[in-house]
Amino acid sequence: MGSIGKYAFIGGVAIAVLMAFVSVPNGALILAVLGAIVGFLNITEDEHQGFLIAAIALMSTAGSLSVLPTLGAAVTAVAANLAAFVAPAALIVALKSLLDSSRD
Repeated sequence: MGSIGKYAFIGGVAIAVLMAFVSVPNGALILAVLGAIVGFLNITEDEHQGFLIAAIALMSTAGSLSVLPTLGAAVTAVAANLAAFVAPAALIVALKSLLDSSRD
């Protein structure tokens, strides 16, 4: 299972970067599925808090990089695609965290 999550993460990041420069058919759906896989398989209970903080930071700042000269549009596109990849993982981790805290 660990290798599936690792490859899902690597594939998601690669597709997110690729989608900033070329059109990938069903790219958003692919990112969402890979993100969900990462959320289920890669993020351990000890990593929940750090992952959720990083995901919130990425998703809230992804669109603000367009002010950079020359590379702004490309950097913004990559960050927005990474945010689309991380969002399903963050949802899964948040739900797992809520379920874990409700058991106590």
